[in-house]
Amino acid sequence: MPKDDSDIRVARYRFLVNVPFKVTEDQYLVTGAEYNQVVVGSDRELPFDEKQIEKLHVIDLNLGYIFKWNEDWRFVAILSPRLASNLVGGIQGRDLKMNATATFWKEKKDAEKPYRLVLGLSYNATTGLPFPLPLVSYYRRFHPDWSFALGVPKSQLKYHLDKRHTLETALFLDGYFVNIQDDLIFDDNSRAASISLSALVAALGYQYNIDKHISLFAMAGYTVTQDGVLRDDRRKNVYVLNDQGNIYFRTGFKVSLF
Repeated sequence: MPKDDSDIRVARYRFLVNVPFKVTEDQYLVTGAEYNQVVVGSDRELPFDEKQIEKLHVIDLNLGYIFKWNEDWRFVAILSPRLASNLVGGIQGRDLKMNATATFWKEKKDAEKPYRLVLGLSYNATTGLPFPLPLVSYYRRFHPDWSFALGVPKSQLKYHLDKRHTLETALFLDGYFVNIQDDLIFDDNSRAASISLSALVAALGYQYNIDKHISLFAMAGYTVTQDGVLRDDRRKNVYVLNDQGNIYFRTGFKVSLF
């Protein structure tokens, strides 16, 4: 997100790999990892040492298990230990969180109108809620040229021009929650122990499939709602960094071998 009226800009670099291992005909183990580096910049004078939040790091390790429940449904369980920190002083206890997801997955790829339904629960320690939240996603290719997906964190409508070119419109959630190791202290003696961003993004996208395994994509949109704040150790807001809508860009490439 480039600089807006709050003079705050945010860039994120994301690298992700997941590899499945076949255990039996109907069971798979999935291992993987994800690294996010968030770079926060400001052109206004801030009431704290902004070097503390210039570079933020989020590292996930993923361990998943998939097995065939019956002819229609598969069960998917994923455990994801997370390190989220500015890492100015090594790794500390507050940097570590645990995320977990359990879902049932039903998919018909060979149907006249292919579809996929995912129903489950997801627990994310960074939300601050001590219970799992519902996870629902429904995808359908309702026309040879059109498909849609409804759910959280992303809903989209796609137009498939041909095998190589796809256009889409999407509405999705984005953000992060990162520990600040050395608390930021303000003039009123309040202390910020973490930084978070939550945004609802409306965007248009394009994907180019180089072949059936490799694709390039780009998205451009706007943050319909946005809340970038510093929080204390009870997750109460201490300082608002940016809470105004902003232009949003995303681009990258995907490699899928399975």
